[in-house]
Amino acid sequence: MSTTRHLVNRRRRLATTPSRTGAEPEPGYGRSAADPAGPEPRPARGAAADRDTATATDPETAAAGNAVPAGPEPLTAAAREDAPRPEASPLAPSRLRVTLPAVLCALTVLLGAFAVWAFTSADRLRDEPARQNTALTDIGRTSEVKGRISEAVGAVFSYDYASPARADRAASTYLTGRAVQQHKDMLADVREQAPKQKLVLTTTVTESGVEFLDGDRARLLVFADQSNTRTGKDEETTYAAAMFAVDAVRRGDTWLIAAIDTFTR
Repeated sequence: MSTTRHLVNRRRRLATTPSRTGAEPEPGYGRSAADPAGPEPRPARGAAADRDTATATDPETAAAGNAVPAGPEPLTAAAREDAPRPEASPLAPSRLRVTLPAVLCALTVLLGAFAVWAFTSADRLRDEPARQNTALTDIGRTSEVKGRISEAVGAVFSYDYASPARADRAASTYLTGRAVQQHKDMLADVREQAPKQKLVLTTTVTESGVEFLDGDRARLLVFADQSNTRTGKDEETTYAAAMFAVDAVRRGDTWLIAAIDTFTR
């Protein structure tokens, strides 16, 4: 009887007490396996199962288990300064050793190409006729052509009404090529007026400069003073300055005027 009451009281307590999570009712004493109303027998659990159950029921333990591991704390400025510096790569010196010879080779090639170009350009300039000007280098020839052309200009641009044959001889002596006709055209008015006005034209070269000298050819810039005197009843003299260029050529031992340029169109 006492056993029966004990079982009945235990069932009442179990019915009134709320069940815990994951807990199972203990099996009744004296109950047979064929009794459907009784609770099922509690299976045996191992240590791993007990740990899982404890983790599930303990919130702090579950949170600790699911937390993501924290990374290393950031370094402060002082810590970064004290931190060891990474060493330079061992490949840098070898790269420098490889690059320097390549740069030197490239510079050598460029300098060689420049030298070849300069030599070729200088040789081409020496071959050009315009570059073969010896007016400043051949002092003897320069002085010779200046003196000869100054004498020729004074002779051909002077005229005396009393002896016109002298002017003709000067023209035939010092003029050649186009200069012959140019001289006739320039002195045509003087020849026409000279007998009537008794004119005497005198030309004196004051300065000359050799602009170009190449072998037997030269070009000179001439500055001259001219005086024109009327020797009639009322003698009158006028003065003028002239500037013109002449092209000269060498014939034998003398220089002749080949063309006259008065810079007029």
